[in-house]
Amino acid sequence: MRLLMLGGTEFAGRAVVEAALADGWEVTVFHRGRHAPPAGVRSLHGDRTAPDGLAALADGEWDVVVDTWSAAPRAVRETARLLAGRVSRYVYVSSCSVYAWPPAAGYTEDAPLVEGASADAEQTDYARDKRGAELAVLDAFGAERSVLVRCGLILGPYENIGRLPWWLNRIARGGPVLAPGPRELPLQYVDVRDLAAWILGAVRRELGGAYNVVGPRGLTTTGELLDACVRVTGARAELRWTEPEVILGAGVEPWTQVPVWVPPGSELHDALHGADVSLALGSGLLCRAVEATVGDTWGWLRSLGGVAPQRVDRPAVGLDPAVEAKLLGL
Repeated sequence: MRLLMLGGTEFAGRAVVEAALADGWEVTVFHRGRHAPPAGVRSLHGDRTAPDGLAALADGEWDVVVDTWSAAPRAVRETARLLAGRVSRYVYVSSCSVYAWPPAAGYTEDAPLVEGASADAEQTDYARDKRGAELAVLDAFGAERSVLVRCGLILGPYENIGRLPWWLNRIARGGPVLAPGPRELPLQYVDVRDLAAWILGAVRRELGGAYNVVGPRGLTTTGELLDACVRVTGARAELRWTEPEVILGAGVEPWTQVPVWVPPGSELHDALHGADVSLALGSGLLCRAVEATVGDTWGWLRSLGGVAPQRVDRPAVGLDPAVEAKLLGL
């Protein structure tokens, strides 16, 4: 199989490239040259935001293109139109954010979608940008040759958002740790390598259409995730479980200041940890245990000296130590 990966040097894109190489695929990576791609790929340089930025893609044919673009949908429209006659299938890594807010717990791929999105738009907001990019792919490739991968929370090695790396580093420091309750709160996420494996399987099966590609609801819990962080780091950390009302009452923001966590019973929890993923599971999605995700992420993080990469277009996450200490009464 011949893969054209748009990006491919960081997180989800890199995981797809590494999985394809491991399966013996021929891989071309189109990127801006800011980060080195994995060894064994053909590397093409270009900037989709620049005039003539797609020049390196003027020639060539591939079985599939995988795209993770998160900014102006116009860039996806131009790329999809350029490749429509030379690529068999377009896989766009989208987001469950494309559903109209607030999605009800258990929402499927048929749930209402965000309004106001356009394939021709410049950058607006994340939800409409992702939906606009979906429309761009559908316009150029049609529903049968398009795979819209609507992801939720993605964790694993190479994470450049900082959620799991923050927890690992915080717990590795040891001492009393603010643990957001309840500990049995179910979480929904996908390991980036399981996401990559599903994408390659979708290409082999010649799938088309939209799929919520996240692990099943309750794949793990907050307690299991943080306990795994304690075990893999070997830290002398004391998880102090704190009621959601206490955390929220202190003005602490779920998801950003307390990564991964959102309070139970909230619209945000239903949206981020409540997707129906029956289609993905029925089409081959397999999810590894939380211990493997946490352990491998810790190994990767240690190889970087504990400093994870951070996307410049995403805010840093995590709780200020002074705020944590105050909440814990230290």
